[in-house]
Amino acid sequence: FFPAFSAWKKYWCIKVFKTISGTVMTEILITLAVVLLGTAIWIYNRLIRNRNRVNEAWAGIDVQLQKRAELVPNLVQTVKGYATHESSVFEEVAHIRKTGTKSVDARALEETALSRSLGRLFALAEDYPDLKANEGFQQLHNSLIDIENHLQFARRYYNGAVRDNNNIVESFPSNIVAGLFNFKLAEFFEIELASQRSAPDVNL
Repeated sequence: FFPAFSAWKKYWCIKVFKTISGTVMTEILITLAVVLLGTAIWIYNRLIRNRNRVNEAWAGIDVQLQKRAELVPNLVQTVKGYATHESSVFEEVAHIRKTGTKSVDARALEETALSRSLGRLFALAEDYPDLKANEGFQQLHNSLIDIENHLQFARRYYNGAVRDNNNIVESFPSNIVAGLFNFKLAEFFEIELASQRSAPDVNL
């Protein structure tokens, strides 16, 4: 009787152990799945926030670039009245403004080219004292400086947003979520500004 009871006891002990082990393992797997899912959702939301911040920052840059572009026709017309024979500079500015680009790098190259042309346009004032003393020219020059100062702040904010975005897109394990949902690296924006180039002193 005792050997049979011992065998029966051993059998039920093993069965209970297996049941408990299976339950514990199931709970561990469920907990792990919940943790992984929660982490993935947190990373995804962070990627969304960073991407939205990059888009918002780029919109700020675009506003300042548009303001600068709207300043160009008046500037060209003002200078044209004094330096009608400098047609190559005017044509260069007009051509650059008509160029349509979409990528950040291409836009940076386009806007830097415009900055250089604007710099040459302002440099003409050195050869035309009447233009240099013109109140309208001075106002346009000051407006350009103000716009490009705002553009610099917008560029720094944008590049900071790009840095944060790219860090999470490239880092492990967030790069796995970024790859699954097609989050991309953003491009930094670097530009040479007309107001940073050697320009005549128009404050007479």
